[in-house]
Amino acid sequence: MNGIVVVGTGQAGFQLAASLRENGHAGPVTLVGEEPGLPYGRPPLSKAYMLGKTDAAGLALRPEAYFAEHGLTVRGAERVAAIDRAARRLHLASGEALAYDHLVLATGSRNRPLPVPGADLPGLHQLRTLAEADALKAALAEARSVAVVGAGFIGLEFAAVCAQKGIPVTVIEGLDRPLARSVSPAMAALIEASHVGAGTRFLFGSAVSGLVGPDRVRAVALADGREVAADLVLVGIGVLPNDELAKAAGLRVENGIAVDAVLATEDPAISAIGDCASFPSPHAEGARVRIESVQNAVDGARCVAARLAGRPAAFTAVPWFWSDQGPLKLQIAGLCQPHDLAVRRGDPESGGVQRGVSVFCYRGGRLAGVESLNRPADHMIARRLLQSGRSPTPEQAADPGFDLKSLALG
Repeated sequence: MNGIVVVGTGQAGFQLAASLRENGHAGPVTLVGEEPGLPYGRPPLSKAYMLGKTDAAGLALRPEAYFAEHGLTVRGAERVAAIDRAARRLHLASGEALAYDHLVLATGSRNRPLPVPGADLPGLHQLRTLAEADALKAALAEARSVAVVGAGFIGLEFAAVCAQKGIPVTVIEGLDRPLARSVSPAMAALIEASHVGAGTRFLFGSAVSGLVGPDRVRAVALADGREVAADLVLVGIGVLPNDELAKAAGLRVENGIAVDAVLATEDPAISAIGDCASFPSPHAEGARVRIESVQNAVDGARCVAARLAGRPAAFTAVPWFWSDQGPLKLQIAGLCQPHDLAVRRGDPESGGVQRGVSVFCYRGGRLAGVESLNRPADHMIARRLLQSGRSPTPEQAADPGFDLKSLALG
C-alpha cells in the first residue's frame, strides 16, 4: 500500500492528515512541503508573532510527538517537481519518486509580486512564511518609517502593529477604501476611521510606480510624482494560487485547481483543498470560488478526509474569516460580495467602535453574509443563520429588539 500523499504542509495539509486518523484511516499518510520543519499556523505571523506575544514554538499546529504517535510522516524542505498521473507517482526535485494511492494537493498560494522598478531593493518585504516574518520582524525593530502597499488584511494588520509600536506608517492603496474587495463601504469606513485615529496615514487611489534606492529602499514613488519616505516597505497586494503542478499534470485549472462539490479533480486519484483550489459553493449560488482562509482549509480537509474514509458528502460549510487589527476584531460570515443591500445593527457612534457594529449584507433579498466588528455574538448567530438557510428580513436585522438568536436556533 502506497497510502495517501499530501503535497503541502500548511493548515490544509495538516488538517487532512489529522482528520484521516480521526476518521479511522490506518494506512500510510505522508506530507510533503517546501518549508522546513513541522506544520505551523500562519495567522499570528502578522499580529501576535510580530508583537512578540508568541514565538515559533507557539505557532506549531501540533508538537513533534503528535506526528510520531499518529504515524504521520512529514517531509519538509522537499519540492515536488512533477506528478505522473498514469503511474500515480510524484517526482521530487531531489530525484526521488514517491508513489501514492490517493494524492491531495494542498499547495496553498504565494505572494503576488510588486511589478515595479526597484522591487528587488533591500528593505522591501512580503509576509506569508515564518522565514519572511522573521526577516520583517528584525527589520521593523530598526525601522524609522514604514510604507504598506495594499490595504488588505495583511497590510492593515501590519499597519496596526506599527501603530502600536509608535512607528509612522503610510498605507498606499490603488482603490478608494480599505478592504475594498472584502467588506462593504460602511464597514470599510469604520475600519479606516479606527486606523486613522491610531495614527495611520492612508493614500487611496494611489498607484506605485517604483521603489527609490539606490542601495536600499528609502521611498515609494507614486504614479502622480509624489514620494512616500520609508526605510521599510511591506507589499500586501494579494496572492496567487500554487496550481502549476496541477496544470503541468493536465488537471483543469480555473482560478486555482478546479474541483467538484466533493473537492475532487477529474482524476479520481487526486483531490485539492485550501487556497489552491476553486470549487462550486452553495453560498455563491453555485458559482466557482477560491477562498483564502483557515476555515476553508480546515473544513475542506475534513470533507476530503471523510470521503476517503468512505463517507462522501458535498462541501457546504459556511465560509468565515477574521482579522485582528489593533483594537478591532473583524469577523465575516458568508460571502458578502457582491451585495445589493446592507443594513447596520449596532451604533458605533454612541461610544466608539469598541462597542461593536455588524453589517448584514443581502443579495437578491436573501442574507448573503454578515460583517461584525467587535460583536462576536452576531458573528456566531450569522454562521448559524447561513448554515440553516434562515434569513432575517433587513428590517429585522436592523432592529436591535429583534431576537436573531431565536431565529438562528429555529
